[in-house]
Amino acid sequence: MIRIKTGIIWVVNCLLISGFVSPALALDGFTQADRERLVRVEAIQTTFMQQMDKRLEQVDKRIEQVDKRFEQVDKRFEQVDKRFEELRADMNARFEQQRSDINARFEQVDKRFGQTADMFYALAAIFTTLFAAVFGFAWWDRRSILITARDEVEASTQDIRGATLRSERLIEVLRSFAENVPDLKVLMRQANLL
Repeated sequence: MIRIKTGIIWVVNCLLISGFVSPALALDGFTQADRERLVRVEAIQTTFMQQMDKRLEQVDKRIEQVDKRFEQVDKRFEQVDKRFEELRADMNARFEQQRSDINARFEQVDKRFGQTADMFYALAAIFTTLFAAVFGFAWWDRRSILITARDEVEASTQDIRGATLRSERLIEVLRSFAENVPDLKVLMRQANLL
């Protein structure tokens, strides 16, 4: 800021001096009018310098106000940064919480799949056991029925054999008796027993 002031003052001095000195140097001598001119130039320059100082002070004040505003803006930015950091931390916490919730849900799903697989294995074992039991019962029942049927067939066969032997004996007896009785012989021939 001071450099700007110094630069402006030098420029103004150079312009004033060059504007007033060059006509004075052009004449043959330094007169009372020149001296009065220099006094006026100095008065104007002093007035100008005072006005410049006032204006520069106003500019300094404005710059200070702008600096204060920038500081306020910086504070606001710091507040915004803090808010962003809080939001980032909050979002990271929420993300981690959602991530842990999702992992917990996947673990629950994995457990359910494991339970479902165990249930399928149990059902397969139950159905296999039931099939084996039904098959075993059917085989045992068929075997016991066949044994009972065989025994009954053998018993009835023995009865039939016994009846057959008796009927054969009876026919033999009747044949021998038919030789003495002619009517019986005719009857036996009609029955194809002779």
